[in-house]
Amino acid sequence: MPETKTLALAGLIAASFAWAGVAAAQEIKLTLADQNSPTGWGPSHALQPWVKQVEEATKGRVKIEIYPSQTLIKGVDMWKGIRGGIADIGWCVQGYWPEQTPLSDVVSLPFLPISSAEKGSEALWKLYEKFPAVQKEYSEIEPLVLYTSSPNVLVSKRQVNTLDEFKGLKFRVLGGPPTEMAKALGAVPTLIPMPDVYQSLDKGVVDGAAAPWEAVQAFRLYEVAKNYTIAPFYAAYFSLCANKQKWQSLPQDVRGAIMTVSGLTGAKFWGRNFFDTAKQGVIERAKAGNYELNRYMVPPDELARWTKLAGEPIWNEWVKKMEGKGHANAREILNAALELLKN
Repeated sequence: MPETKTLALAGLIAASFAWAGVAAAQEIKLTLADQNSPTGWGPSHALQPWVKQVEEATKGRVKIEIYPSQTLIKGVDMWKGIRGGIADIGWCVQGYWPEQTPLSDVVSLPFLPISSAEKGSEALWKLYEKFPAVQKEYSEIEPLVLYTSSPNVLVSKRQVNTLDEFKGLKFRVLGGPPTEMAKALGAVPTLIPMPDVYQSLDKGVVDGAAAPWEAVQAFRLYEVAKNYTIAPFYAAYFSLCANKQKWQSLPQDVRGAIMTVSGLTGAKFWGRNFFDTAKQGVIERAKAGNYELNRYMVPPDELARWTKLAGEPIWNEWVKKMEGKGHANAREILNAALELLKN
């Protein structure tokens, strides 16, 4: 082979190896910590599809490795773990830390007109975009997605159809406004992580739990409690957060690509697919296992009693509490939330 052709071939080979090296160097691996089972409704219908969306949006430059079932970080330690860099991204239940994001708690006020998780999630992200005071609550981390559940139902071992039947009920709720709601209804609020609810119901540690249909499906609560009181008790809210330093280290175009499937688009996607579609999954699972589901829709007149007692007074108390902590625009945030949820 002539020397010139040999040199040209050698150059092409060297260039191809160099290009392969650059391509390999450009692949970004991120870890994602989750407390849920990978077979649960939410992870199967929202988390895993979102990971694929990120990989597609970044044209394969980003690969996300999921650590499910609290194998990397416990659910109650998730915010601290993400802030400290134990994982690059984490799925956070904000109700575990009621003082961490108190203005965002507005979407968890009881008996708000949240018709669906998709609508609640849209409202929450828009509140985040609109109010710098809400943005400040997430200054320690980088929120990729903020979203809400559909309104929780009461999952209980005994029927709860009237206000009087709440008296003394050991009621698993989240911290913040939901705790005050439970007290106002006459129940005894109990704060335990969702993964512990099955055993707590089974052993009588709690009599009932506020849970969205997704959690009923994911944690098989239909096996230990057959009664479901359907009312807009409150919606929980969640965040998919990134470690701030890790996020800022990513190339700007990669961050932009990730946000095309996050932000408002991601909020609506996660709300709809994590929660709104889950009710049918519960019905199918319970039917397949021959478990009884007693679903009771609270009628308007009874619901009005609950709302008057444990809804609007807590809204006003929340505003007063926030204003007392220096958040002068708390009423404006509440009114904005109500307007977003009604439209």
